[in-house]
Amino acid sequence: MISINIRSLLWLSAIFRAILIVYGEWQDSHMEVRYTDVDYLVFSDAASLMASGDSPYKRTTYRYSPLLAFFLIPNSIIHRSWGKFLFSASGAKTFLPLYLLVGVFIHSILKLRKVPEDLCMYSVVVWLFNPFTFTIGTRGNCEPIVCAMILWIIICLLKGNVLQAAFWYGLVVHFRIYPIIYVLPIILILDPLFFRSGLKPRLQNWSSRQDKTLRSSNKVTDQYDLWKALKTVFSKERVMFGLVSGAVFLSCTGLFFYLYGWEFLHEALLYHLTRTDPRHNFSIYFYHIYLHYEHEFLMVEKLISFLPQFIVQLVLIFRFAQDLPFCLFMQTVAFVAFNKVVTAQYFVWFFCLLPLILPWSNMKLKWEGLSCILVWIGAQLHWLMWGYLLEFKGKNVFLQLWLAGLLFLAANTFVLIMITCRHTYSPVFQRLEHPTLKNAEKNN
Repeated sequence: MISINIRSLLWLSAIFRAILIVYGEWQDSHMEVRYTDVDYLVFSDAASLMASGDSPYKRTTYRYSPLLAFFLIPNSIIHRSWGKFLFSASGAKTFLPLYLLVGVFIHSILKLRKVPEDLCMYSVVVWLFNPFTFTIGTRGNCEPIVCAMILWIIICLLKGNVLQAAFWYGLVVHFRIYPIIYVLPIILILDPLFFRSGLKPRLQNWSSRQDKTLRSSNKVTDQYDLWKALKTVFSKERVMFGLVSGAVFLSCTGLFFYLYGWEFLHEALLYHLTRTDPRHNFSIYFYHIYLHYEHEFLMVEKLISFLPQFIVQLVLIFRFAQDLPFCLFMQTVAFVAFNKVVTAQYFVWFFCLLPLILPWSNMKLKWEGLSCILVWIGAQLHWLMWGYLLEFKGKNVFLQLWLAGLLFLAANTFVLIMITCRHTYSPVFQRLEHPTLKNAEKNN
C-alpha cells in the first residue's frame, strides 16, 4: 500500500511537470516574459556545437562541464524540450531510470533513518510540489540532477558505502563546483568511532529524539568525538574517500582539459572562483561590482568576498557536522545567501535538503513556520518588483535593488536562526560497539 501511494504521488508530480513544459512552449511564443530559462538556451546551443564536433565553449557564457552539453545533444536531434524532461525527471519517478530521482531519494533517506511513513510523505511533497522546484526543472535548469547526486551521496554514507560516495562526490564537484563546501563535514562524519572496515555504521534510532535527556547527552558526546576525530584525520575511510573522489575529479577534469584546453578550465572551474558579474541579482555584492566593473579587480578583491562565507561555513561545520543532513542544509543556505552571485536557481540547492530536516524540527507551521515562509517570500517578491522595473521598464532603480538585496540577506538570516532554534540536534550515527574501539578508548 505504501509503495502504491508513493508511486501515485510521483506519477502525479511527473504529469504536472509535463503540463508545465507544454505550457512553457506556449508562453515562450505568446508572452513578453519567456518561461524557458535563458541558461537552457545556452545549454542547447552548446549541445548543438558538441553534436557537430565543435567545442561547447564556442557558445559564449557556457560555463559548465561538457557533460551537461553531452546530455542535451538530443535537444537538436529529438526535440528542443528534451532537456526539460530530463531535468524534471530528476525530481519525479518518470520514464528515465538512468537519472537519479530526488523525490525517491528523499523518501529513501528518511526511511533509512526510521522516520514514520506519514512524515516521509509530507517531506517528499515539500520537494515534489514546491513551486520553486517544479518551475526550475520545467524551465530547463540543470540543478535537479546535481541535487539527486548529492542525495545519493548521503544514501551511500548512511549505508557505509564510502567508496561509492567518494566516486559520486568527485563527479558532482566536477559537474557543479559548489558541492566542494561539503567535503569537510563528510570527512568529519567518517569518524573512526563510527566507521570501521567490515562494520556497517549504526544509525541513530528515530525514537531517541523524544528522550530529551538522551538527546542532551548525545550532543555532548558527539561534540567530544568530533574534536577527537580531528586527531585521527588519516583513518582508512577518510584516506579512501579523499583519494577516490580526488581521482574522479582530476580524471574528468584532465579528460576535458585534453579535449578543450584552457578554455574549459577557465570557463567551467576558474571563472566561478573569481567571477565578477555586473548583472543584477540577489547578491549584496552586485551593486559594488556594477559601479566598479570598468575597474580591473585585483585577485585579492575577487577572493575577499569568500571570507564571510568561509567563516560562516566553519562555524556551521564544527557545530553540526555529526547531524549531516542538517549541516549540509545550513551550509547551503548560508553559502547562497553570502555568495557574490545569487539567482533563483540556487535555491534548489537547499530545497532538496529541506525535506531531510523537517521531521526533526519542532517549528509549528502556525505561527513560526508561516512567518518564516512569508518573510522569505516577501523579501524575494520585493526584490523581484525592483528587478522587473529595471529589466523590463528601464528604470534606474539600481540602488533600490541593492537595498532589496540587503533585505533578502536579512530574511535568509532570520530564517536560518529560526530553523536552528527549533531543530532537534540528531547525530546520524551511533558509536560502533567493537572490542578494538573499547580498548582504544581505555588507552586514551
